This record gives sequence, C-alpha cells and structure tokens, in this order.
Amino acid sequence: MTDDDLNAPLGQFPVPKRPSRGNALYAAVAIAGLGLLAVPAAFLPALVRPPGAAPNQTPAGVSNNAPPPPHIVARARETVAPLQDAPAAVPAEKAGLAAEAVERRTGVKIIRAGGGGAPEALVIDVAKALNTGLPSAPDPRLIEQTPHGPVPRIGAYGARPSEVYARSAISTDGLTQGAPRIALLIGGMGLAPRATESAIASLPGAVTLGFAPYGADLARETARAREAGHETVLQIPMEPFDFPRDNPGPHTLLAGAGKAANIDNLTWLMSRFTGYAGVTNFLGGKLTADAKTLTPVLREIAARGLFYVDDGTSAQSLAMTLAPGQALVAARADLVLDSTAEPEAIGAALARLEAIARDKGMAIGVASALPASVETIGRFARALEARGIALVPLSAAMPSLQSGLAIGSSAVR
Repeated sequence: MTDDDLNAPLGQFPVPKRPSRGNALYAAVAIAGLGLLAVPAAFLPALVRPPGAAPNQTPAGVSNNAPPPPHIVARARETVAPLQDAPAAVPAEKAGLAAEAVERRTGVKIIRAGGGGAPEALVIDVAKALNTGLPSAPDPRLIEQTPHGPVPRIGAYGARPSEVYARSAISTDGLTQGAPRIALLIGGMGLAPRATESAIASLPGAVTLGFAPYGADLARETARAREAGHETVLQIPMEPFDFPRDNPGPHTLLAGAGKAANIDNLTWLMSRFTGYAGVTNFLGGKLTADAKTLTPVLREIAARGLFYVDDGTSAQSLAMTLAPGQALVAARADLVLDSTAEPEAIGAALARLEAIARDKGMAIGVASALPASVETIGRFARALEARGIALVPLSAAMPSLQSGLAIGSSAVR
C-alpha cells in the first residue's frame, strides 16, 4: 500500500448492488404456485357439477360451454400424474433429521409446533430467514465534504449518524422485557480481506464491527457489512505509552501534537469510509490519559453526532470522565475478550462477560478479528438467546441512546 493509497479519499465511487437471492426465491415460489393453480382450474367444471348430473349436462341457468380442448386435458393429466406417483409421506424421525440438516446448512431455525418433529407440524420462522441488512450509506443529510473527503455531521432537524446508522435492538418473543443484554465489538476489520469477509458472513448481524482506517477496500467492505446487518464503528488510532516503538499507523492522534494537528488528522481518519454510528480508540493509553489533548478530540466527535466507546484497555483513560462535559454519548467496554488468543481463554472471558450482564443488566465485550476470536465469539453469540440473554448492537449499550429492547417477532441474525 502506498502513501497515495492512504491519502486517496475512499467512499467516492458507487458500490455495486448485489442481486438479492430473496427476490429470486420469491419469484420461483410464485411461478410454482401459479402452475399448481392451473391444475384445479382445468377440472373446475367437474367440481361444480351437481350430484347425478351427466358429464356434459349443465345446471339450469348456467351457460353450456364447450369442453376444454384435448391438448389442455392432456397437459393437465401430465401435471397431475407426477402427483399421483408421489412417494409416501416421510416418517417423522427422518423428517426431523432432514430439518436439522437444513438448519445446519442455512442457519434458518425450524420451529416444530409443540416441540415435536412431525412433518405436518413444521413452522419456519420466516423473519430469521429474511435479509436484516441496514440501509445503504451514506445518508446525504449526514455528510460534510472536506479536503480529505466526506465526514459525518449532524444533519437538518438534528439527525445524527449515531442514530441513523445504528441497528435497531430487536429480540424475539422468547425474551421478556428487561432481559440481560450483551453488546459485542469485533475490531480490526478491513486490514485482512479474507478475515474481514469471514467475520461479516459468520457473525450474527447484531455483532458490531470496528473498521481500521487503513484498509484498501473499505467502501465495499463496510457496505457489505451493513448489507449483512452489522452496525459499524471507526477505530481511531491514538498514541500509546510506548510510541513510536508501538506505532498504530499514519495520522495517529498524538498527545504532544497541537489541537489543530489532531483535529486535522481526525478529519482524515473520519473520511476513510461512511455509514459508521460511532468511534472507538485503537491503543491510545498516553493520549487518553492527557485531559488537555483528549478534550478537543472528544468535543469534535460529539459535534459530528457520533458515540464513543472506550475499549477498556487502559485503566488511566479519562474518556468517561471527560465525555459528559463535551455532551458526548459514551460507554466503556467491560471486558477485552481475547487478551489471550486461545479458544479456552476466550471462552472463559465470555463466561465472565455473561456474569456481568446478568449482574448489571448490560455488558460490553471487545475483541479483534482473529480466527479463534471470531469462531468462539460467534458460537457464544448465537447461543445467547437460548440462555435468556439478548444480543444487541453497540448503539443499544449507549446510555442516552437506549430506547429499551424491542420485543417483537423479528430477530437478530
């Protein structure tokens, strides 16, 4: 990647809209339905004939139409013949196995009425099968053009990116109002294309994804994430204590830089892609401990209508102390889930996060897009609802953005 690549504003070209598989499925079902309707229509005269009437006899008052042409009768017989030769009903135990195979292959949950497995009692929860993608971004109301590229802003009538680009917090009827909630943030997206695509496709849509500002294809990848239902946030590189030995990357916000330099770098970082609801720090132990330097950064984030998440990696961070004075909506992560990148350690951290959620009502966990993290956290996230915990996007964990968990028939992916 060259310096020109880093300084070229992203998000300035249209992202091709991928064809919807759902539309093709609906069209196929509709065509099949019309074909089945043609069969009874061909035999409708026989169905309405009064008992005892001759085949060509018509009830009084009804006009006598000519019999259907021979080719229509032949076509109807060809259509009915396969139905007459259809195999006998599949035994219940085999139908149950087939349904489980469908669930594993597609991710669509098949709910059996009464908990049974009888084939005639299958009910598919269609809401989970439908696309839960978020609207495309950017919203023209929320864009300000700068020399670096488009950056978010508060739009007319107070429209904010933190709300417009957020994913709604929706759960299923199985959870009651006030159920414990967990928000998960997986960062490092955009740096490794294969890992990014894997995380977008495999993680439930309610998992929020954090994108670094240095990816080569951020416009397409963030659009793909929103299509899959993921809320996105921007990771802002900030100076750590051991800088420059540990260097987050170009345009890092520095504790020793002046206000103008940091705001200019922040503008560059914010222009890398669009459609994010908030921002979070990447490293930043030194900068977040410096109140004089951090305050104007937080003020600028608030002025752009974004929320802020402190990733919890630095005990000396002043972000949560300074945010209220800047009218900034902010929250701090409760736990870093993959400080040790081993599945067993990640699983233990997730168990602690669940305990925090049950105790406090809400817990925020953060992790990076390592394969072990994505796989372990994805498995944990998909099982939360069965344990009575709601998986919600990061925006739902923001103190002044919470509107309560909506309990309805739609569900997170």
